[in-house]
Amino acid sequence: MDLEGYAERYIRKGGSSDEEISEKMTERILEIRETGREEAKKLADAVLKETRFAAAAAGMNEGGKSRTGDAAGKDVLHYAPSGVTVGRFGIGSRGRGDFYAHGLIGRVIGKTNAVIDSSDLDDSGIVSSGDSQFVVVTVDGIHSRLSAFPFLSGFHAARAALRDIYTMGSRPLAMLSDVHIADDGDVSVLFDHIAGISAVGELTGVPLVTGSTLRIGGDMVIGTRMTGCVGAVGTLPDRLSMTSRNKTEPGDVILMTEGAGGGTVVTAAIYSGYEKAPEVIEKTLNVDFLMTCDALIESGCSRKAHAMTDVTNGGIRGDAAEISKEAGVRLVFRYDDMIACVAPEVLDMFRELNIDPLGVSIDSLLIICPPEDAAEISETVRSAGVNIREVGRAETGSGVVLIKDGEETDFTPLFRESAYTPVKKVVGEKTPDDFEEMKKAVDKAADDAVSKKERIVGIIREKQKTGK
Repeated sequence: MDLEGYAERYIRKGGSSDEEISEKMTERILEIRETGREEAKKLADAVLKETRFAAAAAGMNEGGKSRTGDAAGKDVLHYAPSGVTVGRFGIGSRGRGDFYAHGLIGRVIGKTNAVIDSSDLDDSGIVSSGDSQFVVVTVDGIHSRLSAFPFLSGFHAARAALRDIYTMGSRPLAMLSDVHIADDGDVSVLFDHIAGISAVGELTGVPLVTGSTLRIGGDMVIGTRMTGCVGAVGTLPDRLSMTSRNKTEPGDVILMTEGAGGGTVVTAAIYSGYEKAPEVIEKTLNVDFLMTCDALIESGCSRKAHAMTDVTNGGIRGDAAEISKEAGVRLVFRYDDMIACVAPEVLDMFRELNIDPLGVSIDSLLIICPPEDAAEISETVRSAGVNIREVGRAETGSGVVLIKDGEETDFTPLFRESAYTPVKKVVGEKTPDDFEEMKKAVDKAADDAVSKKERIVGIIREKQKTGK
């Protein structure tokens, strides 16, 4: 529970005395934490005191109104709310809202000297090291629902980070981790999570070399929730080795390996109460994708691929839309061939739980290459013990279509990825009626952030010039 957020909510609403807010917060603390009333009340009073100081610093008055300061010190303490929540806009839900917000991140960052950056919507970023080589960097968050299963959260986040390095045509060199555990979390959670990450490291020869461990919200958040991420870095010898999405060309064929999924599939099995969850979870415990990419690089076949990616961003629906946009091509997929690329145990679960296999992350490797190289690439993948087949093609044009039962159908992403848990089915996949209005507010929020960045950068640069 976010105690600071709880207190701030009442401050914004107004109409409650500090004693009333403190008493309500004390009751919430006693519900969640095993402690005495006196200690809970002391904590509630201190939280409320700090929250009021923070509200004053941000210029928030009773009733939730804020003011913008003129000086840089005040400017950085204030942001203008968009009125659109992260959940309602679908951020993190791997659908249209999420992709739209990700596109704006590139606008906020601005023009960079990177070879591949956030504006390219690719698996990793790439920068030149200045000596004709390139450095590949990525980061992947743990699955939010695997907080109670720290080994699995670490294992699958590590796999995801290494996949994103490999799909750029690079071999990963090292991993890093960032773990945040709420104040009441057991210390063993930390070690179990790190064990999951380092298990992948031992299986692939890519060490976990550094990281950070913090509490979620420090003293302000009680409970046991854990979150965090795993990052990875790799290198490329030259531009010809890059397999970024924007290199896809008309005439290319699309190959796809069999995938058993990772964090998403595990979450679906656990939280849907699937009878065969242990078998499905065990199926995800592999490094097949990583070994496949290693074989492609070792054989030189990765240099013959135009693009590679992992099927993760809301399933093939999401990835296909991003590839089409970035490469400026039309992608055509065959339904039956793609379904055949889902591991049988996982496909059985999807069907029983009524989950769209094409709208969730299954962790397959997607390879886009010239047709004359498809056979050699496929043979190399099979030699690594992984099934692969051709599932589509790239054409001149734009958009993505799916051929099912002999007919072309629209294959654009839903507002959110396919609902794969009971809670997600309640939240739904339908686009909100006011999505276009929300986009305008979100656009303005991004523009406001850019303006603030420019103001602060300008002030600091002026200080550097004058020495003040």
